[in-house]
Amino acid sequence: MKIGYPCINRSVGCSSGRTFRLSSYSDERLEETVRENLRCLREILRFNRRECILFFRIASGLVPFASHPVCTAAWQDTFAGTFREVGRFVREHGMRISMHPDQFVVINAKDPGIVNRSVAELRYHAAVLDAMHLDGSAKVQIHVGGVYGDREASMERFASVYSLLDENILRRLVVENDDSRYTLADCLRIHEETGVPVLFDVFHHRVNPSGVGVAEAVEQSGATWRPEDGIPMIDYSTPMPGGRRGRHAESLDGADFERFLADTAPADMDIMLEIKDKEKSALVAVGIARRDGRFLLPAER
Repeated sequence: MKIGYPCINRSVGCSSGRTFRLSSYSDERLEETVRENLRCLREILRFNRRECILFFRIASGLVPFASHPVCTAAWQDTFAGTFREVGRFVREHGMRISMHPDQFVVINAKDPGIVNRSVAELRYHAAVLDAMHLDGSAKVQIHVGGVYGDREASMERFASVYSLLDENILRRLVVENDDSRYTLADCLRIHEETGVPVLFDVFHHRVNPSGVGVAEAVEQSGATWRPEDGIPMIDYSTPMPGGRRGRHAESLDGADFERFLADTAPADMDIMLEIKDKEKSALVAVGIARRDGRFLLPAER
C-alpha cells in the first residue's frame, strides 16, 4: 500500500504545473517553462520520498499546450534525459506515478472534434509516462464522460472510441466512477465490454452509490486490474463539512480513514488522497497507515 496526493505540494515553494497564455506561445517559452516544471517535480518527489509518501499524481500541465497544434517544440527529445532521471528516481525508491487529465477530456462526446482533442490529450499524458520509462502501473485516469440523454448509447460510444485508441494509451488508461453520472456499476459494465481497469473513487461512490458497500466496491473494482496494471488504485476523500454536495474536505478525517482501512482489509491498494491540503493530509495518512500491515516501506517489501 502506498499513500499519495495530487499535483501540488504546498511545502516545497514551487509548482510543477506552471503555464503561460496561449497567445504568448513560443518554443523557447515552452522549454523554459518545462525545465522549471521538471525541476519542481524532482523537488516534490524528493520531499515525498523523505516523508514515505510514495504515490503522486503529476500535474497535467507539466508540458503546457503539449496536445495543442501550436506546440512545435520537440520537448520529448529536449528533455529526454531529465524524464529518464525522474523515472529512475521513481523506480529506485519504489514510488508510483499517475496522471488525471481535466474534465475536458471526454472520449464519449458526440462532437468528433471534442473526441479528437481528447485523444490527443491522452497521447500527451501517455507520452509523459513513456518518457519516464515507467511500466504499465503508471496510469492515466479518466471519467466515462457525458450522458447526453442516453446512458446506454453514451457507454457504447465510450467503448467504441476506447477500442480505437493507441496501444501506449490503452496500457495506461483506467476509468473511475463519478459523483453524478456514472456509478461504479456503470464502470464495471464498461470494463466487461472493454477490459479497462476500474479505479474506485470512495467519495464519489458515497455520493453516487450503486447498491454495494465500500468494502465490496473495493473488491469488485480490484478484480478488474491485471498483474501488469499493478496494485489497484483508489481515490479517497470525505465531504467538506457543511459544504455543497460533492465538495472535498479540506483536511483528512483520520477516524474515517482508519475505518476505511479496517473495513477494506486485507485488500491491497494504493490510495490517492483527493483532499485539499495535499501533503499535509498525506503525512497524517502515512502515520495512520504505518499501523496497517499492508503499508510497507521499500526496504520491507
